Amino acid sequence: MKTYRTALSIAGSDCSGGAGIQADIKTMSAFGVYAMTAITAITVQNTLGVTDVQGIRPDIVAGQIDAVYRDIRPDAVKIGMLFSPDIVAAVADALERNKARNIVLDPVMIATSGDTLIDDEAIELIKRRLLPMSRIITPNVNEARALSGTDDTALQIKALRALGAHDILLKGGDKSSDSGTSTDYLSLEGSDNIMRLSNERVNTANTHGTGCTLSSAIASCLALGMSMRDSVIAAKEYISAALRNGADVTIGHGHGPVNHLFEPRRLEPTNPI
Repeated sequence: MKTYRTALSIAGSDCSGGAGIQADIKTMSAFGVYAMTAITAITVQNTLGVTDVQGIRPDIVAGQIDAVYRDIRPDAVKIGMLFSPDIVAAVADALERNKARNIVLDPVMIATSGDTLIDDEAIELIKRRLLPMSRIITPNVNEARALSGTDDTALQIKALRALGAHDILLKGGDKSSDSGTSTDYLSLEGSDNIMRLSNERVNTANTHGTGCTLSSAIASCLALGMSMRDSVIAAKEYISAALRNGADVTIGHGHGPVNHLFEPRRLEPTNPI
């Protein structure tokens, strides 16, 4: 029997195509993984910013997840924007019910600008329900601070582990730096070593959806059967290349998207993992 390696994105929709569900589909497709979605919210946004958002009814969100699992079981799951406490609970219940594996949690809680995107009740539910069931969590600088109460990398990892986190990728790419590099920190469960993962910083305004893209790239690599370490490294190499290949392209009047499909892989049937 042959099939496709599959991944499910549970996230919000970006009508301008650079972030959220749209970025996830493009990323998974670029890795040759069959992409599926459960939409949690509809955003009104473009490269200039978000102007409105409408959450999807929680039972509809859960219904999308259940429908996918009944027919095409995902090899990995990426979780992005969840919008409300009721949607967080519905997603957690559905993933538990379907015994989901290889969950990549991108806790879309606080923007790089520092703006809070969801309320405190939803954040507490993410910490209590989704963080422990996820194989890896990928918070940005502000989210890591909010979850841990500290700016210290080692203490952030210790605090996240106390909340039940397994593998942790602390994204430091949005920190100001004069070194010309963008550095993230990977801590794998069971190891005291913190891996410092640095890539050359790309000089571009086209950074819309980079967090969504990185997390869905990790999910894609896990779906393909790669180890967590190799998945994170491959995902970082992909986002760096996508930034480079989209750096001089003008799409919209603000922060444009990366070039997700700079080197797409064919969707090849394969034997199940």
